[in-house]
Amino acid sequence: MPVLIIKKEDQVKGSFNGGKIKENRPVMMNDGKSSRPYSNIFYWAHAWSDEGSILGEHPHEGFEIMSFVLNGEIEHYDTRNKEWRLLGKGDMQIIRAGNGISHSENFRPGSEIFQIWVDPDLSKTLANPASYNDYKSGSFPVITNDEMVIKNYKGENSPLSMDTLIESIKEITFRKENITMELKEKDVYSVYLLEGKIELNDDGMSKDDYARIETEKSLKIKVLQENSKIFLIESPARPYYKTYYELFKQ
Repeated sequence: MPVLIIKKEDQVKGSFNGGKIKENRPVMMNDGKSSRPYSNIFYWAHAWSDEGSILGEHPHEGFEIMSFVLNGEIEHYDTRNKEWRLLGKGDMQIIRAGNGISHSENFRPGSEIFQIWVDPDLSKTLANPASYNDYKSGSFPVITNDEMVIKNYKGENSPLSMDTLIESIKEITFRKENITMELKEKDVYSVYLLEGKIELNDDGMSKDDYARIETEKSLKIKVLQENSKIFLIESPARPYYKTYYELFKQ
């Protein structure tokens, strides 16, 4: 199926600290309604906390962890920097876990993030020293045209440095009712609807729905609600190496 829609209600639910932190997971390793891993993406969580809570220190190795602050503020601690750092709306962080790192996150009240795990080829990264960067919202270029406003987290003129092959990461706010985006058939496009209501090639999406688009040359977008906004990742449909999911799937 060229366009696969995973509705919000069909995404696997998760929680921590007695429900103080909640998650919808459109991509995850285990069986469930969510999409299994594909491309070099093997976990995607939309996490939020109404009252605030701390996710305790826990370890990772090899892969890269990206966190995007959608609303509110979070504080991040890791064993490389050994200090708490504050991130606000529009900021993002990346952990290149390498040969091992532990981290913790403090969700302040009203905070909301994406956390996305991607695979840079473990055969190369497990021997690397772990590293971490955070980026303020204003460091990412914003492009405005007649059809949309595009914030480039990854792509042209972005400061983001990562080992995983990701073509682009964008936040797009639509300004017209009908838009056509040209796509690369060798890539897969992951779309999360942050705000509003749209149709992708005549398939409807509402807020917090998720879509995966493959083998398409173009994408027709019909905007049904003003200021609809998506989060978009373009990545290779078939990585050249065995992915994390292929190596560790149960």
